[in-house]
Amino acid sequence: MTADRSSTLKAEMRRKVEPLLCELHAHTRWSDGELTLPELVDLYGRNGFDVLAVTDHVVRTDDPFIPKASQPSCVHAGNHAAYLAAIEVEAERARREYDLLLVPGLELTFNDSDPFLAAHAVAVGCRAFVGVDHGIDAALVHARSEGAALVAAHPYRAMGRASSPARATQRWSRHWRRLRLLVDRWELFNREELFGWVADRGLPAVANGDFHTPEHLFGWKTLLPCAKSEDAVLAYLRSGRPAFLTRIDPLPALRAA
Repeated sequence: MTADRSSTLKAEMRRKVEPLLCELHAHTRWSDGELTLPELVDLYGRNGFDVLAVTDHVVRTDDPFIPKASQPSCVHAGNHAAYLAAIEVEAERARREYDLLLVPGLELTFNDSDPFLAAHAVAVGCRAFVGVDHGIDAALVHARSEGAALVAAHPYRAMGRASSPARATQRWSRHWRRLRLLVDRWELFNREELFGWVADRGLPAVANGDFHTPEHLFGWKTLLPCAKSEDAVLAYLRSGRPAFLTRIDPLPALRAA
């Protein structure tokens, strides 16, 4: 082996994988987000993120919190192909303009008037439509069969409070021993909210922004030490290896001299 080749190999061995700054839970106008998909890409791209998962809602056809007379704004079987195509178009632009990896996904949204039956899960990398009419368990099994990495979203503890009925997702905390077999990660942080019981149980954690409005760019996020490719990100999330959490705060306003 030549000296130059030996030096190159040693340099490669010393090289560390740069952690990827990730947003794994974000919504657009395809469901209840404030921004369009291109606007979301521009916001995260301009702010230096490496990975952005678009995870708009899929809801029950008989969702108790959506008025029967209204048309729900969400991803459904009829528009899923268009949703996925829009993400694919933006993924190419995101990588070209920002070196941002844009990953498709869904938020499997099983709302119920009984908070102990309600649960949401983020299916990162899911390219198939997955409905929730047959329950969150069946939806998780389906999404996993499609290769998604699955995250328990805002897992409120039994008897805890939620900001709205649709976020009173307490099934995770009541049945965590069984449900942990169906998901890969748990949100330890959702925006600024800490779900300390997740850490107490030693469950593999991530931190997500649950983006709906621009201020949700800030807060707790996930760092993943892996290559910047969809396959690598999904494999790492499914592996159970430790993810690293960081807090992103807005820059303070500059004071006039």
